[in-house]
Amino acid sequence: MSTASTAPRRRLPLTWLGLLPFVIFVTLFLILPTMYIVIGAFQDRSGGFTLQNLRDLNTGTIPSSYWISIKISVASSALGCLIGFGMAAAVVFGAVPKAIKAPLMTFSGVASNFAGVPLAFAFLATFGPVGLVTLFLRNNFGIVLQRDLGFSILSFWGLTVTYLFFQIPLMILIITPALEGLRREWKEAAEVLGATTAQYWRMVAFPILFPSLLGTFALLFANAFGAVATAIALTGSALNIVPIQLFAQIRGDVLGNPNLGYAMAFGMIVVTAIANIVYIWLRIRAERWMK
Repeated sequence: MSTASTAPRRRLPLTWLGLLPFVIFVTLFLILPTMYIVIGAFQDRSGGFTLQNLRDLNTGTIPSSYWISIKISVASSALGCLIGFGMAAAVVFGAVPKAIKAPLMTFSGVASNFAGVPLAFAFLATFGPVGLVTLFLRNNFGIVLQRDLGFSILSFWGLTVTYLFFQIPLMILIITPALEGLRREWKEAAEVLGATTAQYWRMVAFPILFPSLLGTFALLFANAFGAVATAIALTGSALNIVPIQLFAQIRGDVLGNPNLGYAMAFGMIVVTAIANIVYIWLRIRAERWMK
């Protein structure tokens, strides 16, 4: 009588259990809400399938709200990249004392995640109609920000400046490793061949850093475009941007259409997804040079 040999059962390593809280968190707070929004974008009030919500995205003030949101995201991303790159380069290449690097990186890690209502309150308390800086300039120099400089915290540039508070630190965190990855041998070889510092940056450093810079710009764009709480808490209904229009549709006003709000949120998901895909692709290309 022969006995059949049973193959040992494959067991999932216990180390994978450490990922269980992460999987639960992502499922509950990212995957399921996203699926709910996507499904709602293709439903009418009775729950039937429809494409009318997507057609309605081209009606009323919705297209202009997307355009304003895109312009704010581009402006804050461009300024964030420019200022953040300069600060990171100053720290990495020794233009400022090295003792500043650790506090700067720590602050950047905190500030890059500081958004929402606290950030809106901080800027209102600083640049609002009765803010600290507003009153200081008015009482001591007779300068009224909105009248003399055309600046209002509730305007396009007001929201852009507010976004810079977390855009610049995020740029510093991402671009610093790329700057540190520039090998000293590349600069020495350029100097041996007679290149100036400007020629080294223009012909060697910037071509290598370009994928990282463009990818970081895409990430900052997605970061600004998806910022909802800060925009609503800061401007309310004073600025016609997508998050504010979306909130007005979903909160259940008489003229509100939740499914149209889901369609607007779906459009935001598509835009941010494209920006993140571009960032990931460019980051992979940039890492090839750093190896």
